[in-house]
Amino acid sequence: MTTPYEPLRPTRGPVGELLAPVAGFGVTFASMFRPAVTEEYPRRKTPPQTRFHGRHQLNRYADGLEKCIGCELCAWACPADAIYVEGADNVDAVDGAPEAHMSPGERYGRVYQINYLRCIFCGLCIEACPTRALTMTNDFELAGPTRAGMIYEKQDILAPLAQGMLAAPHPMVEGTTDTEYYRGEVTAPTAEQVEWVREHRPDDATLDAAAAVVAGDAPAPEPEQHELRPDQDRAAAERAAAHESNLDGRWTEREARA
Repeated sequence: MTTPYEPLRPTRGPVGELLAPVAGFGVTFASMFRPAVTEEYPRRKTPPQTRFHGRHQLNRYADGLEKCIGCELCAWACPADAIYVEGADNVDAVDGAPEAHMSPGERYGRVYQINYLRCIFCGLCIEACPTRALTMTNDFELAGPTRAGMIYEKQDILAPLAQGMLAAPHPMVEGTTDTEYYRGEVTAPTAEQVEWVREHRPDDATLDAAAAVVAGDAPAPEPEQHELRPDQDRAAAERAAAHESNLDGRWTEREARA
């Protein structure tokens, strides 16, 4: 003898059965009378979480040399085929100066492109990088009017020279190999590097700041985040956001609930 089926969900009463067709509108009706909280983008931008994977950045060492060695492992790891890298030998970076380097070791990334029409921001490229040259920033404003503009070149993602760094190419710190660079033992440019750049590029704009670091008149340089493109002026947006922050009291209420 089989046991009759009994549903686990409680059955509705007559009133519940009557209101069942309109029960789904309960959330809608409840939301109709709540104050609206509008994201005032781009006048006010909500910062993303610290671990947010945004636009990529190619980093530098403290003396100004690039961390990218042109190994192309990031391109091989990319599942969307969004990265294109061409490596080159450091001895060919400057004609007549084989001692000059763009990055520690034998090679550097001569061409580096990321196609953000393909990129899925999975982060596999930064996991594959052996020198921590490629990281991901919190910049998320990557829209553009043209498809060609969405292909970022090396100069678009290369970290800017911090105050006190010496623009490459120039020799590595004397008495070091790429191992000392990878271990973080290079913390600032040296007098020999400054003199080499002064001899080969006397008009270099980074000479004075690097010389001040060598002389002890300035602190050691610290890497900086890459700035947004000129058409994405974050400072102007923040000023406008400050002006609109108390618009109708909505932001005050939103921040209080957060």
